[in-house]
Amino acid sequence: MSRSSEVFSEDRDFLFMEDIQKNIAIIGGGSWATAIVKILCDNVVEKEIFWWMRSCQSIDHIRKYRHNPNYLSSVEINVPAKNIDSDLKAIIGKCNMILLNVPAAFLKEALTGITVDDLKGKKIISAIKGIVPDENLIIGEFMNQKYGIPLNDILVISGPCHAEEVALEKLSYLTIASQNNETAVCFAEMLNTRYIKTNVSDDIYGTEYAAVLKNIYAVASGICHGVGYGDNFQAVLISNAIREISRFVDVVHPIDRDIKESAYLGDLLVTAYSQFSRNRTFGNMIGKGYTVKSAQLEMNMIAEGYYAVNCLHQINKKYKVNMPICRAVYAILYESHSPSLEMKLLSEQLS
Repeated sequence: MSRSSEVFSEDRDFLFMEDIQKNIAIIGGGSWATAIVKILCDNVVEKEIFWWMRSCQSIDHIRKYRHNPNYLSSVEINVPAKNIDSDLKAIIGKCNMILLNVPAAFLKEALTGITVDDLKGKKIISAIKGIVPDENLIIGEFMNQKYGIPLNDILVISGPCHAEEVALEKLSYLTIASQNNETAVCFAEMLNTRYIKTNVSDDIYGTEYAAVLKNIYAVASGICHGVGYGDNFQAVLISNAIREISRFVDVVHPIDRDIKESAYLGDLLVTAYSQFSRNRTFGNMIGKGYTVKSAQLEMNMIAEGYYAVNCLHQINKKYKVNMPICRAVYAILYESHSPSLEMKLLSEQLS
């Protein structure tokens, strides 16, 4: 389902359509938003970058010192000072591509005051790896249903790619999914740098759901580590996790896809095993006996998997896919089951 954007190098001139090559707004001030700002600034394609974040204090700091004081503080920010603002409506009004990068749990709050007309005719790019609570919708579905964004104007960014490694300019890969192949190729060109390689896909549902699910499995991986399981069990856990992802996305959106591609399996592996994974860190704390509240307070970043597993639990009441790992994580986080007992019960179901 994915193809390297380099394949399309001969087509760039006519594919880089005037309605796409304009201004892009990054909505969010966290580590992944900061990493994407860096990637876009390092790319040579002509464009103007705008950046919205809620904190006026952070904005003032970035304007003055060109560094985000809270996330990836080593990254130099080359966005013009006048283009960084806390007025979301004004930022959106200046751009035709809107990249959403706030935690899914706070997306509705961030978009307060934004209307259907404000987003009409714009390309919406989701870099959010979560589900909108209460709505139980992935970001693409939410923007389509709430704001009337046509599916052809929605793009999804998936990994495997940690913000911390982007900051270090370590070679990373991104998949851009859209039902409009030309739009996906054009945006992929905006992300290509010497340390970022891109692929394109038409699987907006599968890549987005897989990005949500891998956070849940990273929480499970952390819990297992926290209660004392070793690498052998971790390997079994993650091999079962990719099968859970495959079963779920094949039911939700049954198309021809290769679950072994990097947007699915690769993203799962890096999130489940990496030292930079906030979801794995969160799970590890739960496995060691932290309460959900105490673990959240100690972390400086949002663990999307915590919110996602509740949403997936509700969504799966409709689809009834066999997902024992998701069920175990839900029981631990939302039903206060013992992590060690729940992992022992889970171990008897895996193969």
